Amino acid sequence: MPLPCCQGAFYRALGLWSEILPHVTTFRQISLSDTNQSFVQFRLADLGTDAHGWRHAGAIGYVASHRVLLTTLQQSLNQSDNITWLCPAEVLEVDYQADAVKIAVNKAGQILWLQTRLLVAADGGRSPIRAQAGIGTHGWKYWQSCVATTIKPEKCHDNIAYERFWPTGPMGVLPLPGNRCQVVWTAPHAEAKALQELDEAEFLALLEQRTAGQLGRLELAGPRLLYPVQLMQSDRYVKPRLALIGDAAHCCHPVGGQGLNMGIRDAAALAEVLVRAHQQGEDIGDLPILQSYENWRQRENMVILGFTDFLDRIFSNNWIPVVALRRLGLWMLRSFKPFRYLALRLMTGLGGRRPELASKILEYPAQ
Repeated sequence: MPLPCCQGAFYRALGLWSEILPHVTTFRQISLSDTNQSFVQFRLADLGTDAHGWRHAGAIGYVASHRVLLTTLQQSLNQSDNITWLCPAEVLEVDYQADAVKIAVNKAGQILWLQTRLLVAADGGRSPIRAQAGIGTHGWKYWQSCVATTIKPEKCHDNIAYERFWPTGPMGVLPLPGNRCQVVWTAPHAEAKALQELDEAEFLALLEQRTAGQLGRLELAGPRLLYPVQLMQSDRYVKPRLALIGDAAHCCHPVGGQGLNMGIRDAAALAEVLVRAHQQGEDIGDLPILQSYENWRQRENMVILGFTDFLDRIFSNNWIPVVALRRLGLWMLRSFKPFRYLALRLMTGLGGRRPELASKILEYPAQ
């Protein structure tokens, strides 16, 4: 999974980055193309410096496996003296009251009742907590699914992240440690299912064709997994005593790899709001407190949802006027640095209001 450069700052603020960094790949270049034509190269230098003359922290982004992040975070939770970790467990009932919320949890057949001032729902796109709270959603399911797998290329990936656009859908090829790559191949449902079930040699031959031979001969290094794709935005992110974050609040198309990053920014923004409220002696579950988080993140997430939807629709299209328009857009990106700068700021999470936890992204002055 891709992590824009600002997300590394969140893990540094938690004191976990030194454990994660040896197991992730840093990339300083993104290669974008339309059916292996009209290439655009995004480089770290395109981000330039900020208004104070500070250069960003040596990377456009990072790629990490899900297991690396989960293991590090879970170990940190287990070692924390002020966190009680109940897992596996199932939420059975939630009772919202005026000054608290009570939660019935089934842990190994034992029913526990927990009481807190705020419940944070991070239970995925089908969030039962969101549904029980009566919070509606709007959005749509795409005509596409994703085939995700890991490959080992013959050539060195040189820490370059590739984004290839085809009329059937985008393909991301992301560098991993050990000269491996994560492939996220989007295609119409039937075609994606066929790609998952295709003979391994045929699948790799087609993948080599789609990567234009830039990585040489390819080997599969993991199973091919199939995921449906949807866009979803919750009507509300908060109610009294309840806040939604991550996929419980929103889901987006995987183009650009923004889903996890949106969730991390949700968590950092909510933490900032709650810490400030606690320091001022306010009730962290009060609706006015939580609405400041909703106003912050719901608007910014809508921009990302719209951006990813626009990218998928304009590139997953063979209509000649649209093809001409996107080729013009790629030419402008390739020819004019200000356009690359703006696009990179959006892709790397540097746009919008930055949570205080991300302030460490500015690490050293430009030379």
